[in-house]
Amino acid sequence: MTVAEILAEFPRLRVLVVGDVCLDRWCRYDPALADPSRETGIPRVGVVSTEVTPGAAGTIANNLAALGAGHIAILGMVGDDGFGYELRGALSARGIATDLLVDAPGVPTFTYTKLINRDTEEEDLPRIDFVYTRELPEAVDLELVARFERVAADHDVILVSDQAETELGGVVTPRMRDAVCRAPGLVWVDSRLRSEHFRGAVVKPNQQEAEASAQRLLGRLDYAEFRRRIEAPALIVTHGGEGALVVTAEGEHWVGTRSVAHPVDVCGAGDSFSAGAALTLKVTGDPVQAAEFGNRVASITIMKKGTGTATPAEVLSAG
Repeated sequence: MTVAEILAEFPRLRVLVVGDVCLDRWCRYDPALADPSRETGIPRVGVVSTEVTPGAAGTIANNLAALGAGHIAILGMVGDDGFGYELRGALSARGIATDLLVDAPGVPTFTYTKLINRDTEEEDLPRIDFVYTRELPEAVDLELVARFERVAADHDVILVSDQAETELGGVVTPRMRDAVCRAPGLVWVDSRLRSEHFRGAVVKPNQQEAEASAQRLLGRLDYAEFRRRIEAPALIVTHGGEGALVVTAEGEHWVGTRSVAHPVDVCGAGDSFSAGAALTLKVTGDPVQAAEFGNRVASITIMKKGTGTATPAEVLSAG
């Protein structure tokens, strides 16, 4: 299928994004306002403007919306706090359904606060993250799984974003993983620390994540055996600006990508790859063509500040 033919099918797809949805807060500060506190002498960071965007699983959903997917719902957890309010608003503004989000009183909304120098437009101060490192409350876990099982069959594609970099994980608990592995249809998984625990899904780690997962599962680097052991229809290992390795039962296929000499921001490139590739895999059934399309999308988003997206027009015009 041509790129145009693939794009034409996206509006017919219903997509569910499951996982660690985050709020990205882009705070511009004025260095001239770094007056020291009278009480402590510590200079303040004077934030003068703030923009918010969906992050982590929300970045995938945002990319799906930009690519023109027909219906996008997101299933995750938000706290009963101001950040949760902002996150719901940011998702809704992009046409992403939020009715599957579970409120978790007492749990902070997963939030990245990025401090950008107003004079240089550079992120030059440490990021402030609001993370939850304890075990997910059982009531929240049970409700998330119940909602997933109720709606999973209504969607053409399920994308799982397991992004919590904690030992216990985040929304994608063992109970949720079991439910995901039982789900019908196309399930696409992007897991930073736990790829080896999924079964029967298309798994897309980056090179570092894939090597670590293979070592944990096998004690050696063997992608063919790794794919077989996790029963994945396809294992797709992204290699940044070089391309992606597609591993299936038929063998391994390297998918190169166009060279981008000076990327502006690679943050979120893997999420944009997943969005484009998962939709394409559903349309074509071909993991190699899916990786080609994902590379094309990522080559566009890395030329934009922040967690950029790619529109159908941009995808069509990309070389």
